[in-house]
Amino acid sequence: MNAPATPAHLVPPPKPLMRYRPYWAKRFGVAPFLPMSRAEMEALGWDSCDVILVTGDAYVDHPSFGMAVIGRVLEAQGFRVGIIAQPDWHSAEAFKVLGRPNLFWGVTAGNMDSMINRYTADRKIRSDDAYTPGGVAGRRPDRACIVYAQRCREAYKEVPIILGGIEASLRRLAHYDYWSDTVRRSILLDAKADLLLYGNAERALVEVAHRLARREPIESITDVRGTVFVRRGVPDGWWEIDSTDVDRPGRVEPHPNPYAMPQEEGGAACAEASGTGEVQPVRLMPRAAALRAPRERTVIRLPSYEQVKTDPVLYAHASRVLHLETNPYNARALVQRHGHGAAAQDVWVNPPPLPLTTEEMDWVFGLPYARSPHPAYADERGRHDGATRIPAWEMIRFSVNIMRGCFGGCTFCSITEHEGRIIQSRSEDSIIREIEEIRDKVSGFTGVISDLGGPTANMWRLGCKSPEIEAACRKPSCVYPGICPNLRTDHGPLVQLYRRARALPGIKKVLIGSGLRYDLAVLSPEYVKELVQHHVGGYLKIAPEHTEPGPLSKMMKPGIGTYDRFKAMFDRYSREAGKEQYLIPYFIAAHPGTSDEDMLNLALWLKKNGFRADQVQTFYPSPMATATAMYHTGLNPLKGIHRDERTERVDVVKGERRRRLHKAFLRYHDPNNWPLLREALKRMGRADLIGNGKHHLVPAFQPVTDGGYRAPRRANSTPPGGKPPARAAAPATPPKGRILTQHTGLPPRPGATQRPGARPKSSGRPT
Repeated sequence: MNAPATPAHLVPPPKPLMRYRPYWAKRFGVAPFLPMSRAEMEALGWDSCDVILVTGDAYVDHPSFGMAVIGRVLEAQGFRVGIIAQPDWHSAEAFKVLGRPNLFWGVTAGNMDSMINRYTADRKIRSDDAYTPGGVAGRRPDRACIVYAQRCREAYKEVPIILGGIEASLRRLAHYDYWSDTVRRSILLDAKADLLLYGNAERALVEVAHRLARREPIESITDVRGTVFVRRGVPDGWWEIDSTDVDRPGRVEPHPNPYAMPQEEGGAACAEASGTGEVQPVRLMPRAAALRAPRERTVIRLPSYEQVKTDPVLYAHASRVLHLETNPYNARALVQRHGHGAAAQDVWVNPPPLPLTTEEMDWVFGLPYARSPHPAYADERGRHDGATRIPAWEMIRFSVNIMRGCFGGCTFCSITEHEGRIIQSRSEDSIIREIEEIRDKVSGFTGVISDLGGPTANMWRLGCKSPEIEAACRKPSCVYPGICPNLRTDHGPLVQLYRRARALPGIKKVLIGSGLRYDLAVLSPEYVKELVQHHVGGYLKIAPEHTEPGPLSKMMKPGIGTYDRFKAMFDRYSREAGKEQYLIPYFIAAHPGTSDEDMLNLALWLKKNGFRADQVQTFYPSPMATATAMYHTGLNPLKGIHRDERTERVDVVKGERRRRLHKAFLRYHDPNNWPLLREALKRMGRADLIGNGKHHLVPAFQPVTDGGYRAPRRANSTPPGGKPPARAAAPATPPKGRILTQHTGLPPRPGATQRPGARPKSSGRPT
């Protein structure tokens, strides 16, 4: 089965990635690693690079690292590609190490947004960086895309700069910035770059690279899907629609008379709207005619940066319209003005790129990756598992990415905004070949594949049953509020893949480490049985996120009853296999729409079910996410946006004290949280939950504490040297009625190399 077919009668099929005529430099062949120094370039016979990629991550030549994928894709197109990884950004000298790029700079902050990488949800600086050798923090600047682009411009002023990666992708338009608590401009303007590519950018980048190689000026490349650029005004031949005609944010002011004189009614407004102080004619289009305009030649004008910066209603409206225009088969271009008068610039966002076909996905993942960090990071033994180990690489070293995209639409997550909601799947044969390559070529492999997954473990080959319906659909989620009847939910092909993978010679175990969409899984008992009995390594992470309908409706997540159904199946199939296995549920504190009572009810549920949460996720407002728009505006963009009581208001959890309270409810068992919880329970009229009985949430007494907390999972981990801490011993079996989970203690992890006192490894789940 291939990926869903492109509705050819609506959108012309794109040129396959493999069908481009290679650039002349392909004669140099394939590099074992893309060069990071002049010496490596000379060893390859290069006198210059055609493209230089600048990244905030260490260079790991693995298909889970975006910079490696982009570099290898461009190399396969015949271009000579160099990489500058984690350069010293304090001057332009580090950006000259490979010389002047012949075609363009490619700039990215890395696999993570640089601000999320460096700061916690409480805006505190993190002590480590999983994408840096040794996990050392501070190797990339804040807002890395902007800083790197500025240094590239200083190094070689005339070379075009193209932004990409998740940091640029999620900041392509005016966006709320959590760290400065303000609305910032499009990152394209702040970085002074020439072009921005959003989403998984292989298709757009290959097209742009070949056109630049043909000496087309970069300012003329304005027709490529998935690109963002700056222009002034709307060109001839385009229909412009005001976004308020697509989704009305309330009372719409009447259009001014374009022929009125300044002293007449409407004339002054027209002059002000033009930004020039002069009355200028405007071409108006009746709403009905606008909505009948050809979509491929239509652009929707969003409220300007200055408007969304000062007006929460217009910000929520712009967010809603943006998310309505994400289906690549029916999305229209978007434009947003930044500035006033003669200095005004329009940031133009072309429709999203068309998804890669299965054949193209196989080609991308079949490129000659070394599947290892660059030799420059090796220690004195030539290895990468000591002081210079890269934690993010260790996590995915023996994993296989089988798909892209997510149609879940969770409002707090940025995967859909970045990768899209149409699933792009690899073929079964391609996946099996990669498993065999890991088995045969990757050093240190012990026979265990750590993950067959992606953004969601069980969405491989799922999608809309009808290309025509898919081309017309504008829903933000295929599984909320219920699973769409047009969604293909057959897990049979995935079961077959699991069975084939674990039957390979030399493969002892195939684990599933990616997050699981359990509301889909319960539709296929055969899949759940296969997963539980053969592909769970003691525990399986799962993300119900909350128990209460209020916050779940703002997250677009299923009710807790679906979790209960999945847990019953999980426990049943574990018993049948004679295995003692545990679910690891994750929850979010302080999400928009969550009241103090909601968090109390969640804490009571946790205690009733015997959970003691170790790793707690506090809501992190990432750019462009729908939940971030809720956080900033206090409005619900999932519903219609108005200026009256019809607009749904959202309870937003702001302020350090209230965010700490919501986090404390999740960790009700920590004595350091008891004073705060007692105070809150009394204020909420629930002092009956304070006491020393089993039915109480927190005790009445307060032990002497040092204000710190040692996580059970960290205490239960084996440090270097192989001898577990004295207090790491866990009971062989849980007490009757109690669930043993990661949060309440598991057996020591064999072969753990965590440094004493280091933070526990991230769960890897998106927030």
